[in-house]
Amino acid sequence: MVMATTASTAAHTSLASVTLEVADPEAARRFYAAFAVDAHIGLRASDAPSTGFRGFTMALTVSQPATVDGFVRAAVDAGATVLKPAAKSLWGYGGVVQAPDGTIWKIATSARKDTGPDTREIDEIVLLIGVEDVKATKEFYVERGLRVGKSFGGKYAEFTSGESDRVKLALYKRRGLAKDLGVPVEGTGSHRVVLGGTIGSFTDADGFVWENAV
Repeated sequence: MVMATTASTAAHTSLASVTLEVADPEAARRFYAAFAVDAHIGLRASDAPSTGFRGFTMALTVSQPATVDGFVRAAVDAGATVLKPAAKSLWGYGGVVQAPDGTIWKIATSARKDTGPDTREIDEIVLLIGVEDVKATKEFYVERGLRVGKSFGGKYAEFTSGESDRVKLALYKRRGLAKDLGVPVEGTGSHRVVLGGTIGSFTDADGFVWENAV
């Protein structure tokens, strides 16, 4: 009976919320409303010291290049800085911007050609956290009830999400993630992000903080 209950709980365990810690919540709310992602994240005030790369990115997957350009343009118009201009690559088309609060956002599509005008619709949002040991961190989260959806050795792992979850969680080597985003890997202090779920309150080996989602 206990085993059945545990399995049922694990099947529904996932990342329920993402809260960004920002110095100016009101300014951040205006930015994220203009960027059109405010429904997918939470915000809270924080003055915790943080320098350099914070070790994560919020990645938006969209349907076509025109939509990538639309999100990048909206972010820049609202005050974001371009870290990587939107451009074609081997895997599709995408760009990277940094919000005024310091959060890095990657917007990408696997499509190479437009099939219509910019829709401003998001197909998927992934919180990519950079870790030192992908395999060890993957096992750490599996032991807490998360289920692996995709895994590529010690380089990348992605967890499944429920239908109501706004954001999916994935792991990437920290150095590789920084390189992909076009930023130096060095960084100290707070990650300035809090993950919410049903797996308890704790801090993982790479310093990412979890709280019980409300």
